[in-house]
Amino acid sequence: MSDNNPAMTYLKDYQAPAFELESVDLVVRLYEEGALVSSTLRVQRIQGGQADEPLRLHGEDLELRSLRLDGRELAAAEFQQDAESLTLHRVPDRFVLSCDTWIKPQENKRLEGLYRSRQMFCTQCEAEGFRRITYYLDRPDVMSVFRTRIEADRAQYPILLSNGNPVESGDLPDGRHFVTWHDPFRKPSYLFALVAGDLHCQRDRFTTQSGRSIDLRIYVDHQNADKCDFALAALKRAMRWDEEVYGREYDLDIFMIVAVDDFNMGAMENKGLNIFNSSCVLAKQEATTDAGFERIEAIVAHEYFHNWSGNRVTCRDWFQLSLKEGFTVFRDAEYSADMGSRTVKRIEDVSVLRTAQFAEDAGPMSHPVRPASYLEISNFYTLTIYEKGAEVVRMLYTLLGPELFRRGSDLYFERHDGQAVTTDDFVAAMAEVSGRDLTQFKRWYDQSGTPEVRVKASYDAKAQRYTLQFTQSCPPTPGQPEKLPFVIPIRLALFDAAGTALPLSVADGAREWVYELSETTGILHFEAVAAQPVPSLLRMFSAPVKLYFDYSDDELLFLLQHDTDGFNRWEMQQRLSQRMLEQLVSDVQAGRPLEVPERFIAVMRSILADASLDDAMVSKLLVLPTEQYLIEQAQEADVDAIHRAREFARQTLAQALRADLPQVYQRCQHPEEDNSLTQEAVAHRALKNAVLGLWSAAPDAQFYEVCEAQFRTAGTMTDQYGALAAMVNASDRAKAQATLDAFYEQWQQDQQVLEQWFSVQSASAHHSDLAYIKQLMQHPAFEFTNPNKLRSVLGAFCNQNLVNFHADDGSAYAFLADQIIRLDKLNPQIASRLTTPLTRGRKFGTKRKALMRAQLQRIADQPSLSKDVRELVSKSLGY
Repeated sequence: MSDNNPAMTYLKDYQAPAFELESVDLVVRLYEEGALVSSTLRVQRIQGGQADEPLRLHGEDLELRSLRLDGRELAAAEFQQDAESLTLHRVPDRFVLSCDTWIKPQENKRLEGLYRSRQMFCTQCEAEGFRRITYYLDRPDVMSVFRTRIEADRAQYPILLSNGNPVESGDLPDGRHFVTWHDPFRKPSYLFALVAGDLHCQRDRFTTQSGRSIDLRIYVDHQNADKCDFALAALKRAMRWDEEVYGREYDLDIFMIVAVDDFNMGAMENKGLNIFNSSCVLAKQEATTDAGFERIEAIVAHEYFHNWSGNRVTCRDWFQLSLKEGFTVFRDAEYSADMGSRTVKRIEDVSVLRTAQFAEDAGPMSHPVRPASYLEISNFYTLTIYEKGAEVVRMLYTLLGPELFRRGSDLYFERHDGQAVTTDDFVAAMAEVSGRDLTQFKRWYDQSGTPEVRVKASYDAKAQRYTLQFTQSCPPTPGQPEKLPFVIPIRLALFDAAGTALPLSVADGAREWVYELSETTGILHFEAVAAQPVPSLLRMFSAPVKLYFDYSDDELLFLLQHDTDGFNRWEMQQRLSQRMLEQLVSDVQAGRPLEVPERFIAVMRSILADASLDDAMVSKLLVLPTEQYLIEQAQEADVDAIHRAREFARQTLAQALRADLPQVYQRCQHPEEDNSLTQEAVAHRALKNAVLGLWSAAPDAQFYEVCEAQFRTAGTMTDQYGALAAMVNASDRAKAQATLDAFYEQWQQDQQVLEQWFSVQSASAHHSDLAYIKQLMQHPAFEFTNPNKLRSVLGAFCNQNLVNFHADDGSAYAFLADQIIRLDKLNPQIASRLTTPLTRGRKFGTKRKALMRAQLQRIADQPSLSKDVRELVSKSLGY
């Protein structure tokens, strides 16, 4: 490892800032060879602070050209510089500090701070990017009012944007011009944004509930001018929903979104000027899948909702990151559920949680929703912070109910508007309006790992009493060998033999109830139960736990048919499928003949014929548990056996349902819906393409005819991409390659579609081994410095094409390590995220574990390794 050992940051060491900033004036002069940034900070010592406390400003990769205190140029002896800071040891209690720095955005491949993306200047300042623009108190609890003037060449950069409202503009000598922006709301530096470029502007207006007219704008490259309408409409829907559901009205006169091709994240909620990864905002029917539209709808809403849950009320320190992200993910999930199918949305969210976040909980980077320490904060933009954090908020919603939760959120926003606060402040507002003691509930923020709940049932026929006994535990995680009991809300119902939900004696006759498990064990007695019921537990996945109940196959089938909770119907099918697949894995390992039970085939056939299920639900039920999920469930994962077992099951099902699949496909053909994004039209397309996906496991001549016809005549990207994916995953490589070539020929000028073209190949075990991935990375359309392209090839290969990534000789591990070492010198954030697949060695056998560890050690031995990668690698090697 490098000799450079940066210090760990600990939550327990938090200290409030010694200084506050009354205002910030920035002048950013953009040139082709660099940028001159002039800052004027009006600084005041916080009352009660030490009179001799020095002022320490953060700064990285800055060339200091001038430093003035109250107008007087400071000599070099009056301040101290190092690689990460500028310190003034003697300053008055109130003063003006002016600073000129020179930076080179064109050379900034980290994509943090101010950088160049294609022909556009843009910024990304969360979490600590602003210190790469100018010297500053770059921490979220230092908030100020910003006034920003941008100067640039008018011909090359006619659009100049920053936070707030435009207040002044004009011409300058030598063909240059300026625009000044003023943001009246105090904000931390991580919410600062700047954009300069030659961009198309799509405009609309929104009238708030109080009658104010808001100017809405989306800025994109000119060739994407026809991809703005959906995001604008989604923005208006989100603004209306936030008013109606949370009472939150937008506060500025203008709201802007800018699409950027080179971006480490999905999007950023900078006050009034949201910067988006192009893939998360650009859309049109012929170029965007239904899943893409849904993703854009959710992300546009998420970033807009941050205006209150993140901007107006922000986090005190980065340990509180889930304060804004968990709350806002919950809000955008509820919004998406209201816009579409609540059940399908819940299935999708829980699938990500149980496959990826549970794996994170069980790995070397396991951390609480509110971490206790970090080396590099960028490593904590994790599923635990976002998705598990959202589940913690959802549990509060479940425990309090909609009315009290709304009152709690109102109190939180009103009490802390304009402040930087903590998760404790958020929970305190909920406790105050509900009158509940939520002290124990806060363990969800401080304890890591995925709790496990085991449930046992017994029935006393004579007493007509049904009993459920609950036991909770949580496995040890790094730094936390023992856990105290959580508060776990378990939504439940009981069903009689006729499939009717019973009135519950513990809930005054209600047919559904939320049981709060708060001790290590708990017992529920249900009285006046005439016959042994079947329990439906953890309905709508009411807590992020692993629940174990010894259902028989008959009970799983019964709930699949009769449960009134749509999520649990899907859950029962997943359990049946998992049980079948685990038996097949065992048979593969033992060398026994493989067989899919006829009963399981009959279940899948009945699902296809069940008129009570909407097509979107059937599309979910038709997909077997993924290899990633099966690996996560295994004590020690046999990747090859899992892959073979799942492929055998899919082939067997496709052959057994050969007569059913074409019928269902034809039933879903609705050409008149090609331009429709209604819930019904989306559901038809989802099922049609799920049918093709299963059919591809045992393709026949009819399959290829149907796929080729759908590919040629598709009126939507959903159908064209669905046909492409089915062809790529079928057995005829020549037909697959011909389809891939045709797709590329058609879409080679569209960067967002090309990302899908890369990923459909990289993720396919049928199509892409390591040699093929190496070829893809040599393709002219691939860019090693573009995060989206890296995710589409390396990310898809390592996280989805598991049987090839985990090749027995470890060659893919070595190749990934090569790319991480190379990328770490350019973009440590993305390098760190790509390292994650190598950190999961404990799930695999001795040989693979050793091979992964060897590559982690090779990465660790590199000189000058970034903090981002060093933290992940060192924790993995020590795990």
